[in-house]
Amino acid sequence: MKVYLDLSLLLNFLVDALLLLGANRLSGHPPAWGRCALAAGLGSVYAAACLLPGFRFLGSVPWRVVCLALMAVAAYGWSLSALRRGTLFVFLSMALGGLAGGLGSGSFAAILASACGLAVMCVVGFPFAPGSRKYIPVRLTWQGRRMNLTALADTGNTLADPITGQSVLVAGPEAAQLAGLTREQLRAPIVTMQSRPIPGLRLIPYRAVGQPGGMLLALRFDEVLLNGRPCSPLVAFAPEEIGGGEAYQALAGGMAL
Repeated sequence: MKVYLDLSLLLNFLVDALLLLGANRLSGHPPAWGRCALAAGLGSVYAAACLLPGFRFLGSVPWRVVCLALMAVAAYGWSLSALRRGTLFVFLSMALGGLAGGLGSGSFAAILASACGLAVMCVVGFPFAPGSRKYIPVRLTWQGRRMNLTALADTGNTLADPITGQSVLVAGPEAAQLAGLTREQLRAPIVTMQSRPIPGLRLIPYRAVGQPGGMLLALRFDEVLLNGRPCSPLVAFAPEEIGGGEAYQALAGGMAL
């Protein structure tokens, strides 16, 4: 049987990309096109290498597990959320195998059609994020430096600028570090304001359920993009991590809803 290496690379790249994006969709995460493309490229190179004489040992189960783990880390990062999405990716891959087998053909067109069918199912069958959670990609720009975060669209977050009334994005200490603020400075907002380490730094009053009201340090960034769209550039900083190191690092209220 004649095998075309270029077709194998293309097919595996397209199929892996669709399945990785589908896992993000089912778990309610942003697509992360770049990371999924990188992981799909890794998977396609691995699949092609398995066809080469002298490298067919890579097709054994241990090496497959290693490749799947590397793809999951490349696409989703290193966290409990990434582990869940990686597991979902494996299940989708198994579903693809069953669907392609049901068609009775292992051709290029049949496998690609099966992967497209699963991707369409993820989009059409799950139009909203599971668990009523919606994650939104955020990009912050400060003096030429950029940071990408993921925000949770939180209907309970009503934090707003008391002057303009605009919704305020709440980010963890990672975003504050972009502007040169330390966690210790965030924990003592009044003392930090007295020293004024950064021009334009200000205080935003807040109130949380079951907690006394307080103040958060806030700063107007050069640009804040929420899902690719410009929004209020004012960002408030929580002194502790948001999301517990899971899928999101910021909270978006009215600006995202």
